[in-house]
Amino acid sequence: MAKAKKAKRATQKKNARSASTKRPTKAELKHIPWSSIDLEDLNPLLQRQFVVGQNIMVARVLLKKGCIVPEHSHHNEQVTYILEGALKFWIDGKEIVVNAGEVLTIPPHMPHKAEAVADTVDLDIFNPPRADWINKTDQYLRGGK
Repeated sequence: MAKAKKAKRATQKKNARSASTKRPTKAELKHIPWSSIDLEDLNPLLQRQFVVGQNIMVARVLLKKGCIVPEHSHHNEQVTYILEGALKFWIDGKEIVVNAGEVLTIPPHMPHKAEAVADTVDLDIFNPPRADWINKTDQYLRGGK
C-alpha cells in the first residue's frame, strides 16, 4: 500500500514538473503546488521555479544576500512582487529598493539589474512567458555571456 502511494506521488510530481514548464497551446486549468516543482540552481546564490500558462508565466525566485542579477532586458513585461527580503534595482537611471510586500512593474525592453540586499524570495510574472528561461538559454543568470 505504501509503495503504491509513493509511486503515485512520484508520478504526480513528475507530471506537475513537466506541466509547469511546457507552454500550453491553449489555456488550461492547472493546480500546481510549488513543492511539486524542482528548484533549478542557476548559480550558487540563485534558484528558481516557474509555471507557464498560455500567455503568462510566474516564477518563484530565491536569491541569497549579495546575489547579483546582471543588467539585461527582454521583450516581456515584468511584475516583481517581493515576498521576503529586499532587492535593489538599477533601472531607468534610478536605484530602487523593493522590500517585502512591495511590487515593481518593469515595461518591456527596459534594461535593469538587481542585487539581493537580504536573502530574498520574489515572484516574477512575465507576459509573454520567458522563452529563454523555458529553453534554458538564459546565460546571463548562469554565469555565461
